[in-house]
Amino acid sequence: MPKKVKVGRVVSDKMEQTIVVEVAEHRPHPKYHKIITTTKNFVVSDLKNECGIGDEVKIIESRPISKTKCWSVAEIISKAT
Repeated sequence: MPKKVKVGRVVSDKMEQTIVVEVAEHRPHPKYHKIITTTKNFVVSDLKNECGIGDEVKIIESRPISKTKCWSVAEIISKAT
């Protein structure tokens, strides 16, 4: 089974080797067909401490690293200005 890949924005980088990434998903409401945006926060492993707040990153599913971390940074798409 392939690993899941998501794209999101870094919300917090205050922890050592860990960031929090907010992923937004847009999908239509089943009855009313209005586009609904849902957001979810993922705790992600960043071993090199490269990411900062506002960066857009691609994250990939990995083995459980701790109680809440089971994602890791695949690449930084764009740095925050």
